[in-house]
Amino acid sequence: MDAKITPVDELSFRQAMEELQTIVKLLESNTLELEDSLAQYERGVALLKSLKNRLSQASFKVESLMDELEVNEDDKQRDTTLS
Repeated sequence: MDAKITPVDELSFRQAMEELQTIVKLLESNTLELEDSLAQYERGVALLKSLKNRLSQASFKVESLMDELEVNEDDKQRDTTLS
C-alpha cells in the first residue's frame, strides 16, 4: 500500500473508482490480516460514500439542466405561437 494515503475528497472520480476496485480485489483475496482488512474496508466505505454522493450530485445537475432546456423549449414554442 501507499505510504501516503490521499484524502478521499482529493481524489478524482476515476481515481476513487480505481482505488475502490483495488480494495475489493484485495479483500476478496483473503491475504490481509484482520486489522489490515478492517482498515481497507473502512477506506472502501469512505470511497463508496464519496462516489455515491458525487453521482447523486451529477444526477441532480443533469436533471436541473434538462429542466432548464425544457423551460427554454417551452419559451420558444410560446414565442413562435405569439407571433
